[in-house]
Order: sequence, then C-alpha cells, then structure tokens
Amino acid sequence: MNIELERISIVFDRVCCIGAALVAFACATPCAQAFSDQPPQPGTLASSEISSVVQPESKRIFGIVPNYRTSPSLSNFEPLTSGEKFKIASEDAFDRGSFVLAALFAGEGQLTNTNRSFGQGAAGYGRYYGTAFADFAIGDYMTEAIYPSLLHQDPRYFRRGSGTRRSRLGYAMGQILWTHTDSGRTQFNYSELIGNSTAVAISNAYYSDNRTAFNAVSKLGVQLGVDMAANILKDFWPDFERKVSRKHQRTSGD
Repeated sequence: MNIELERISIVFDRVCCIGAALVAFACATPCAQAFSDQPPQPGTLASSEISSVVQPESKRIFGIVPNYRTSPSLSNFEPLTSGEKFKIASEDAFDRGSFVLAALFAGEGQLTNTNRSFGQGAAGYGRYYGTAFADFAIGDYMTEAIYPSLLHQDPRYFRRGSGTRRSRLGYAMGQILWTHTDSGRTQFNYSELIGNSTAVAISNAYYSDNRTAFNAVSKLGVQLGVDMAANILKDFWPDFERKVSRKHQRTSGD
C-alpha cells in the first residue's frame, strides 16, 4: 500500500509541477461548465473574433515549451499533408526546448529515484535524460505525425483566442478529446489517446522498473495532463505576451 501511495504521489507531483504552475494565470475564473462550449468549426468565427486571434505565433512558450503546431485560428482552414505533419513533429521533438524539458524531467526522475535500476551519479542521470527525451520524441511522432496521417486527423491546436476565460479554458481542455479531421470536421481525438498509449507501451522496453498496468495508466495520465496544460498555455500565451509587452513599453516610456 505504501508503494502504491508513493507512486500516486510522484504522478501528482509531476502533473502539478509541469502543468499547474504554468497555467495558473489562465485559470483565474472557475472552470465549472468548462466543457459546455463546442469547439468552433472552420469558417464560423466572427470577423471581430478573427482579428483578435490571428497573431504571429511564438515558436516557444516561456522560451522553452515548443509551440510549432499552434495555428492562430480556424479561419481559412487548409489540411496538412503527411509530410507537413511529420515536419511539425520533428520541429517539436528536436527543438532546443525539448532538450531542456528532458533535462528537467531527468533531474526530477533521478531526485525521486523513480527507476532505481538507472542508478545515480552522471551515468544514472544520462539514462534518465535519454529515456526522458525518448518519451518526448516518441510521443510527438505518435500524436502529431504517425496516427494523424493514418487516421486523417489534424495535429494542430487551433487557438480560440476570444470569449470569456471560462469558455477558452474549456475549449483548450476539450482539445485533448476533440480534434479536426483533414476535411475540417470535428472528431474524437484518437491520435492523442492512441498515440500516447502507444508511446507508453514502447517505453516499457527501456523502463525496466514498475512494468505494471498501474504504472502504464499513470504515465498516460501524466502525458495527457501535460498536453492539456500545454493547450491552455497555447491559447492564453499571446495574451500574456501582450501584457508583458505593454508593461515593458510603459516602463520604457517612463
């Protein structure tokens, strides 16, 4: 029982540290009824909304989190080719931010001694780092390239960028469950769920400790939680940038 509680604690800590701290500013309003809003369909945004969301997208959030698959809106929706999907996955997987995030996850894993067979010291950290980066890369290719190509789904996150914080929060969270097909229709996000499940299954080849169903479900839950937090950041990040920019301009003017 103590071992199970320890694993639950580790999972909870990871989700909190990686996700909650990054999205706190986006959650200022209650998220009850968050899922009541349906994702907008291609071409349905009002002109006033389009003008507020079509902004150049930063390639990294906080200078670290890769942001290559974010689209400013669903206006003028154009499907991606399989080659373009693989390009997005490659950009996310091999961005400098992915290497930094892998280093952070590796440090957390070694600190909590998540996989005792990896050991400690420089050699142990190297194992943690290699497997953490593999988790990111495999997950990116599975959810952004391979399954979206096979299932004809679009891996991009289409920003809503308008409406109340509650509705935008619900939309961002809902994109874990819903996505768009290459034809622009809304569909259950099989690529996200099956892609991450496949990545977790593959990870059993290099994680020799804790090869249990509980551990697999925990890993999948962590990944879905991190992806959900990333979606929230993607929708609210331009707002944060504008606030920082305005504050900087006021400070410079003084």
